[in-house]
Amino acid sequence: MGHGHGHGTAGTGAKHLNRLWVAFAIGAAFMVIEFAVGLTTGSLALISDAAHMLTDVLGVGMALAAILLARRAGAKGSRTFGLYRAEVLAALANAVLLFGVAGYVVFEAVRRFDDPPAVPGLPVVLAATAGLVANLVSFFVLRDGAKESINVRGAYLEVLADLIGSVGVLVSGVVTLVFGWRYADPVMGVAIGLFVLPRTYRLAASALRILFQHAPERLDVAEVQADLGRLPGVAEAHDLHVWTLTSGMEVASAHLTTHPDVDPAQVLRAAQDLLSGRYHIEHATLQVEPSDCAQRCREISW
Repeated sequence: MGHGHGHGTAGTGAKHLNRLWVAFAIGAAFMVIEFAVGLTTGSLALISDAAHMLTDVLGVGMALAAILLARRAGAKGSRTFGLYRAEVLAALANAVLLFGVAGYVVFEAVRRFDDPPAVPGLPVVLAATAGLVANLVSFFVLRDGAKESINVRGAYLEVLADLIGSVGVLVSGVVTLVFGWRYADPVMGVAIGLFVLPRTYRLAASALRILFQHAPERLDVAEVQADLGRLPGVAEAHDLHVWTLTSGMEVASAHLTTHPDVDPAQVLRAAQDLLSGRYHIEHATLQVEPSDCAQRCREISW
């Protein structure tokens, strides 16, 4: 059996925990500001951006909780894979929150088209500028971690979407301030909602792929099986499973049927080197078996 855990949650958690704390504090502070000004002025664009920032805060908070949980609880007892899936569940919860907020924003904005309320532009501009600065800081704080962790990527995508939202609110505030056009606020509300939805879908799809134990998108499972079957001494590779435990932690298991008089240890090492070197799978459970044992696998329906 080949051991080794790439750069998974434990490493990612240690590396990015402080950055998440910074993003959490900044988001919480400016969320309060946007909510206060939005409710005072009646700006739907600002309220929706503040609600979206609330999902940022909740999302980063869940990311923090998931990383802390995964760091403290490794594999023990019945938890043979630890609690690494906690970050995937957090990412999926973030996606659900974003779907809800985006749907509400679009619904409320469309409802206001019949009689758009007068919204004072200057307070909206000032609050949107403050929110834009906050999102820019959080964006750069989380950008590197988003490349390594689906959990951090969830928080990063929320901040990115909210960054665009803050720009939109700023534009609508300026248009309202300069031209007095009442439709600027609901129009921007719809635009923000429609911008968020496809990004949220992709995040949810990535999390569900992991939870349903699909093979990583970058891998061609048939190709991996064929390469294992072509190793010296291997008659057949079967019962291959490849899945993602969490970000950066891909796992494989397979049975390798060997020709007579083949050294199983050499076959095992060759298979481990193949999976690690070519496919970047460091943790693989490989059963090397003589040809008369393969029939058992064929009798199992799944």
